[in-house]
Amino acid sequence: MPTLWRGSLPPIGSRRTPRDRDREIAFEDARRRRQHRSRPLHCRLHPTRRCASAGRRPHGRVPTNRVFANNAGSVFGDPAKTVDGFEKTFQINHLAPFLLTTLLMDTLIASNASVIQTSSIGARMAGPIDIDDLDHDRKFDPVWAYNAAKLENILFTKELNRRYADAGISAVAFHPGVIATSFGTQSTSRMMRFITTNAVARDTLLTSPEKGADQLVWLAERRAGIDWDSGAYCEKRRPKRSNRQPMDADMALRLWERSEELVA
Repeated sequence: MPTLWRGSLPPIGSRRTPRDRDREIAFEDARRRRQHRSRPLHCRLHPTRRCASAGRRPHGRVPTNRVFANNAGSVFGDPAKTVDGFEKTFQINHLAPFLLTTLLMDTLIASNASVIQTSSIGARMAGPIDIDDLDHDRKFDPVWAYNAAKLENILFTKELNRRYADAGISAVAFHPGVIATSFGTQSTSRMMRFITTNAVARDTLLTSPEKGADQLVWLAERRAGIDWDSGAYCEKRRPKRSNRQPMDADMALRLWERSEELVA
């Protein structure tokens, strides 16, 4: 789900800085995700459009979003289509965040915002992106679909930077770690279900939501061009190469244009 850090947050305490408040927002989001089974909020695109409309509403002044974080991430089992007609993994992980970001673009540009995309190390294992079959109708595997969607997050970040860097937008994608939430519990992979549902495996192999949030908060607090490079993909606060495909500018452009067609 998206997280918006607005330019004028209400004070939580007299001595708290905006950086402190940003951190508290991210940690509180991580805490809720740990306590409650996460729900795919992007299973329908209509609420995404309403969310964008609310984000653009001026309320007597121009809204500002200093940081905009697309923090969606879900992997499922058998192939299933949303009410909008798209494969669920593709829509939740890529298409809905793409739609929300582009609908809010005027506000993001006015804010000189940083757009942070939660990707995954799984992008390294993604196969070739088929622009003509983003729903994986020809061949579906849940982990393959997830890896492809996380690679699409990086391609989206690359093209977002190419298009809007001169307008003041900064963009970055990152791997938060393998986090102990409800992620993966619906997968048909026995290994993934074991790791994500077995208490001992979770404690041994997975990272806490707070540590995962720390990666996001670090990017939100630091400055593009100084602490991180716009258009980059990061792991553990350092730029990494995830896959050869994000280096293909034409592929990033084609994915953007096809995504625009799908949400039009």
